[in-house]
Amino acid sequence: MRAAPKGIAAAASAFAAWGLFPLFFKLLHAVSAPQVIAHRVVWSCLILLGYIALRGELREVRAALAARRVVLRLALSATLISVNWLVYVWAVMHGHVVDASLGYFINPLVNVLLGIVLLAERLNRVQWVAVAFAAAGVAYLTFVTGHLPWISLTLAVSFSSYGLIRKVVQVEALPGLAAETLLLVPCACAYLLWCEASGSGAFGHSPPGIDMLLIASGPLTAITLFLFAYGARRIPYSTMGLLQYIAPSLQLACGVFAFHEPFAATHAAGFALIWTALIIYAGDGLWRAR
Repeated sequence: MRAAPKGIAAAASAFAAWGLFPLFFKLLHAVSAPQVIAHRVVWSCLILLGYIALRGELREVRAALAARRVVLRLALSATLISVNWLVYVWAVMHGHVVDASLGYFINPLVNVLLGIVLLAERLNRVQWVAVAFAAAGVAYLTFVTGHLPWISLTLAVSFSSYGLIRKVVQVEALPGLAAETLLLVPCACAYLLWCEASGSGAFGHSPPGIDMLLIASGPLTAITLFLFAYGARRIPYSTMGLLQYIAPSLQLACGVFAFHEPFAATHAAGFALIWTALIIYAGDGLWRAR
C-alpha cells in the first residue's frame, strides 16, 4: 500500500492536535472527566450529523447501522474510544500528562502484539528485541513507582484496538465516526440528565467560557478523529505507526514544560528503555521498506 500525501497530512495533523490536547482539557479542570466526555460525544454527534446531512450522505450512516456485523464492530470501537477519552481526560486533569504520553509511546508496540495475537503475524528477531526492551521499560517503571502504569497501558491498549477495528471495518471514515457517536449518545445524554437532576451538572451553571469550551470539545474531537480515520485508510499501518510518535512527544513536552510534572531520572530511565524499543522497531521497519 502506497502512502497518499493527503493521508499523511491528515494523520500528522490529527496526531499534532492530540499532542496539544492537554492544553485544552486543562482549562476544563473544574468539570468532572465523565461530564467532559459526555459533552464530547453529544456535540461531536450533532456536528457530524449536520455536516453529513449537508453533504446528503445520511444514507451511508443508515447503511452502516443496518449491517449487523458493522454495527457490532462500531459498537466495540465506540466503547474503546470512550474508555480512551475518559482515562486520558482524567489523567490530564489530575496531573498525569507524562503517564498519558507514555501510553502513546507504547502504542506502536501494542499494535505489534495485537498483530501477533489477532492476525497471526510473526515477528523477526529485531522486532522481538524491540518488544523485549519495551517490556523491560514497563517492568522497570512498575518497580520504581510501586504500581503498574495502568494509565499508560489502558491508553495504549484501548487506542491500538480502536485503530485496528477502524482499519478493518467496512465503512468510510465520516459515516463510521457518525455511527460511533450515535451509538454513544444515549448513554451520554442519560448521564448528563442525571448530573443535571442531581445538581452536579456543569453546563449552564459555569462561567460562559466553560460552556463554550464544552461545546468546542465536539468539533475538536470530530475533526481530529475524522483526520485519523481518513489517514488510517489511505496510508500503510507502518507509516501510521511512525507518525503517531508526534502526539506523545508533544504531550510529554506539555506535561514537563507547561504543567511542570515530575520527570525524575528514574522516569527517564524507564522512558529510555521504551524509546530504545521504538528506535529499534522503527529502524527495522524503515530498513525493510527500503
